[in-house]
Amino acid sequence: MSAQLLALRTLDDLTARGAGAIPMAVQAEAEAIVERVRREGASALDELSQRLGDRGPGEPMYILPDELQQALDALGDSDRLRLERIAGRIELFAKAQRSAISEVDIAVPGGRVGHTVEVARFAGCYAPGGRYPLPSSVLMTAVTARAAGVESVWVASPRPQSITLAAAALAGASGVLAAGGAHGIAAMAFGSGPIPPSEVIVGPGNQYVTAAKKYLSHEVAIDMLAGPSELLVIADGTADPAWIAADLLAQAEHDPAAFPLLVTTHSGIVARVEVELRRQLEDLPTAKVARQALQNGGALLCRTIPEIVQACERFAPEHLQLSVADPDALLASLRNYGAVFIGETSAEVLGDYGVGPNHVLPTGRTACHRGGLSVMDFLRLRSWVRLEENTLDPVLLEDAVWLARAEGLEAHARAAERRLRRCAR
Repeated sequence: MSAQLLALRTLDDLTARGAGAIPMAVQAEAEAIVERVRREGASALDELSQRLGDRGPGEPMYILPDELQQALDALGDSDRLRLERIAGRIELFAKAQRSAISEVDIAVPGGRVGHTVEVARFAGCYAPGGRYPLPSSVLMTAVTARAAGVESVWVASPRPQSITLAAAALAGASGVLAAGGAHGIAAMAFGSGPIPPSEVIVGPGNQYVTAAKKYLSHEVAIDMLAGPSELLVIADGTADPAWIAADLLAQAEHDPAAFPLLVTTHSGIVARVEVELRRQLEDLPTAKVARQALQNGGALLCRTIPEIVQACERFAPEHLQLSVADPDALLASLRNYGAVFIGETSAEVLGDYGVGPNHVLPTGRTACHRGGLSVMDFLRLRSWVRLEENTLDPVLLEDAVWLARAEGLEAHARAAERRLRRCAR
């Protein structure tokens, strides 16, 4: 009898998983690559992108809009229509997010205060291209940047295939850089050839991408430090074991390090899902990768619903799927997740492939303190203060003087007092 695909886990097993620390050797190598690109610019990028297989000899490093449009035009009508529909749904959601963020202008004693919403001018979007081409990541990042109002959006992706270039064209990308890893991130951060230095860099990638983003995070805004993908499925006795198995495998095939997990109070559903996993793996082309990933996750058998909630809150999964009879009742108790899929019809795979919300989400328990990629990653709220001398409220100044002296900052107090004396004339 072969080993269980869904090994039984404990809560301690799950919460022992940290945020996916980058190995020191990888971090050091990534930093050395970034610094080489900083020093040598396009010549280092050219050598690294060819040596590491990001592009073949003679293939362009910078792919400009005309070539992107050619890739889009070369798609069959059906493929193009589907790609356009997916991009349209992502854009619709991102624009709805943008419309929810407005400027603020309110009255205070003596004047007005508020904030403006400033859009980053230059953004870099990373789309993985190693194991699989991921045009979906191009759409999720670049479409969202454009919906936010970003002026220049460059996509970096190693070995970009035609579908990736077509997606970049649909997203309105300024171009595609045929480079990945730490050197691709560095090129977008510092600028290279037609690429301007980015103000923000977003998108998931491998450990070298993540290490480079971490290293450069004091020089350029980043979205998050992404680790292996995660799916936590909460299921009860009403759930369809074939659907759960399919959803776990969809997550597992991403990467050998992916983390698919089933959480339930029903031991019977674990056994039924195990049977379905074995059956569905028989003809799955990505079975080798999926089997490896299943070993990372497994099944957590809880005694009560509060115990399930505790497990989910401590694990803080990237994707949370509620395959239960009353998902809304459970949802009311849950806070820590990147994105939630409510009811078993709401498959996580539909989130990956363009139902609307972004699929670039926090991993490694970082969903405890941040959400997924959104237009907000490309926006800056800048506050402002406008106070008029003839209407300034002395109480405002007196409060400032009091608090400054309470903190022991006499120069602060005196700066406020000077204005107080003038207002008292």
